[in-house]
Amino acid sequence: MEKNYSRVVTFLVSMFVWVLMTGVDWQNFVAGILVSLLVAFFMGDMFTLSPSKFMDFKRYLWFIWYIFVFGWECIKANIDVAIMVLHPKLPINPGIVKVKTILKTETAITFLANSITLTPGTFVIDLNKEKGFLYVHWLNVRTQDVDEATEIIVRPFEKILKEVFE
Repeated sequence: MEKNYSRVVTFLVSMFVWVLMTGVDWQNFVAGILVSLLVAFFMGDMFTLSPSKFMDFKRYLWFIWYIFVFGWECIKANIDVAIMVLHPKLPINPGIVKVKTILKTETAITFLANSITLTPGTFVIDLNKEKGFLYVHWLNVRTQDVDEATEIIVRPFEKILKEVFE
C-alpha cells in the first residue's frame, strides 16, 4: 500500500511542477498527465520511502529556510573563491577531506552532497553511506580533522536537511 501511495505522491508532485513550468494550457496539461504518470510508474518507489511525510507542513517551512541558508553559504563561498583567484599569490591549499554526517536517508544525503558540491570551493567525490562519511575535495583545506572539517562544510546544511527529510 505504501508503495502505491508513494506513486500517487510522485504523480502529484510531478504534475504540480509541470503546471508551474508550462502553465495551464489543455495540451500542456494532457502532456503533463502523461509524463507525470510515466515518472510515477517508473520512479514512484524511489522518490520517497515515507510519503506521509509530505503532509507535515513544518517540513516545507524548514525547506524554505534551507533555501535561504544555502543561498547565503553560496554567496560567502563565491566571495571566498573570488578572493583566492584574484589574489596575486593564489593562496590555495587543495586536498581531500573526510567529513561525517548524521543523515541516514538517501534523499537527505543526496541533498547534502549536492549542497556541498554546488557551494563553490567544495566538491563531494565519494561517500560511504553505511559509515556516514563523505569525501570532499576542498579548494582551500583549513583542517584535516574530521570533526573540524565537518563543522565547517557540513553543519550549515545538515540540521535543516534532517528536519526536512528525516
